[in-house]
Amino acid sequence: MNAPAGFPPNKTPLASQADRLRQEAAQEPDPVATTPAKKQTQIIAIYGKGGIGKSFTLANLSYMMAQQGKRVLLIGCDPKSDTTSLLFGGKACPTIIETSSRKKAAGEAVQIGDVCFKRDGVFAMELGGPEVGRGCGGRGIIHGFELMEKLGFHSWDFDFVLLDFLGDVVCGGFGLPIARDMCQKVIVVGSNDLQSLYVANNVCSAVEYFRKLGGNVGVAGLVINKDDGTGEAAAFAEAAGIPVLASIPAHEDIRRKSANYEIIGRPESEWGALFAALGVQVAEAPPMRPKPLTQDALLGLFKGEAVGRNVVLQPASMEDMCAAETLTKPSLEVVYEGA
Repeated sequence: MNAPAGFPPNKTPLASQADRLRQEAAQEPDPVATTPAKKQTQIIAIYGKGGIGKSFTLANLSYMMAQQGKRVLLIGCDPKSDTTSLLFGGKACPTIIETSSRKKAAGEAVQIGDVCFKRDGVFAMELGGPEVGRGCGGRGIIHGFELMEKLGFHSWDFDFVLLDFLGDVVCGGFGLPIARDMCQKVIVVGSNDLQSLYVANNVCSAVEYFRKLGGNVGVAGLVINKDDGTGEAAAFAEAAGIPVLASIPAHEDIRRKSANYEIIGRPESEWGALFAALGVQVAEAPPMRPKPLTQDALLGLFKGEAVGRNVVLQPASMEDMCAAETLTKPSLEVVYEGA
């Protein structure tokens, strides 16, 4: 009788399987690796209120970290697209969203050289945003990350990837790194004013919310920008259980150079030591689970005259709303006996 198709003569399927298992068992195991472990890229999302100076902080931080020998990729995720402008001395670079639209219309594929540019060891790109009045900024962020994945984002070899996110709204695309565990930790940039600390508290609340859902992202700390020494931002960090990574003073020299798109995060700069220390802190600070403040606790960080806590809420009446007397009519509700 002929052997079944696919098996050699006089060999049953069971015997063939046993032979294969013996051959596998006879193979020597792979040798123990002696080469250094491949580094893991730290992906860090930096959030802050619009105009608080996070793009300024990141441009100088990324430049200093590159001078410290780190491979750094800076990705601007704020629709204002000001991160790379600061890094490149006021020169705007093409954004991923606008480049993708232009290339798609021409039937061409986006190449890495179309959207990623470098200066003195720092690699940088801007996601961009939709045209004014058209589309959603958060959705643009999602589209930008989808395109970066097609360009091989997960195979890129960097020590640090720094994401510059608008913190005013921690929702949709802007909350993407926190919601999807796309980063290991978050850093918040704030100042000694209520609005920036309100945003910082919202970011902490978002991190805590997703931690309760099983997320792993933590807050590494707070960078105080334009620090005038009044202490509210430091008090917030202490109350939220996160460290202060650096305090950048409210100094005229910094303000003037920032306005002129000048990088001050250089080793030889007057401010070089500050950003060098911040670079170490950013690299080493562990992700922590924050303790978001209640609205009353947040207001309590400021003096009463600064936030109007002496104001008493007076309920409005229907007469107030109608600017006239109103007739109170009996209720037409039907009440059933025994209900």
